[in-house]
Amino acid sequence: MKIVVWYLHGGWMQAFLSGSHEYLVPIEAGRDLPPLPENARSVEAADLADAEVDLVVLQRTEELEWAESLLGRRPGRDVAAVFVEHNTPKQSPVAERHFLADRTDIPVVHVTHFNRLIWDSGAAPTVVIEHGIPDPGARYTGEIEALGIVVNEPVRRGRVTGTDLLPGFASAGRLDCFGIATDRLPQALGLGPDRLRVIGDLPTERLHTELARRRAYVHPMRWTSLGLSLLEAMFLGMPVLALDATEAGRAVPPEAGALSADPAELVATADLLLLDPDEARRRGVIAREAALARYGLSRFLDDWDAVLADTRDAQVRRTRSRTAQPHLITEGALS
Repeated sequence: MKIVVWYLHGGWMQAFLSGSHEYLVPIEAGRDLPPLPENARSVEAADLADAEVDLVVLQRTEELEWAESLLGRRPGRDVAAVFVEHNTPKQSPVAERHFLADRTDIPVVHVTHFNRLIWDSGAAPTVVIEHGIPDPGARYTGEIEALGIVVNEPVRRGRVTGTDLLPGFASAGRLDCFGIATDRLPQALGLGPDRLRVIGDLPTERLHTELARRRAYVHPMRWTSLGLSLLEAMFLGMPVLALDATEAGRAVPPEAGALSADPAELVATADLLLLDPDEARRRGVIAREAALARYGLSRFLDDWDAVLADTRDAQVRRTRSRTAQPHLITEGALS
């Protein structure tokens, strides 16, 4: 199948592009594309009008209009399309209506069961395809007596990412922070280098190696979809300390570290794991086993193959139904 998909959410995208289809990734002005897998190639937006496309994968609201403009075909009517909903609602957690809620021709693919539960998706067909992670391998050493966290723009996002909870974790031991714009954290939280160390934004391979050297992983997110960094830490074999919010309860067995809506319980477990490397390693083994069982890449790709095939077939049926409608014959038309 030939699929158009804009490059967004790098970790998810790399997993999606590792499938068996042909992927066309439009080039956006001002944005550089990373190296793509062999089945994917970048294309100039102007070249899409002549491309034979089977399906469009949408991830942002504006892509609905972009696809129609660039392809000259309307997603859901003239070409098969799905929308991947990566995020929890931004405005109203219970009542927010999805922008495709009145469409029945574009399935909404939620990345977590919590997302599908909390969004009002209206009449739109919905399905859940849980994350799939390319296994980075069991790299955990835990040799550095510190807690690791991966978060982008923690100061701007604030309570959403649980940034206000970080001083509590830093009271148990030093917090080593990876991610975009983490350099603003020390001043924002008033923490010195003995309690908070900024590592910054690292390439994925180096990030995995460095993160796995920390004793445990902290996931204090209040209101985000299930972070890939949490799952990657589990794949690495790290014990994880996760706030019991959104989808974390489905992803993290308590035996894999700690899972609680009470930050004090997580901090207490952090203190324990920092003092007991053997216990940290034992819980990390459980974390890795749980991640492998639920978030393997092959299951992810199989799920996507099924949804893509169903969506394409439904589009074919709609097209045949429209073309099979008998034409009205006006009086005198045959004379």
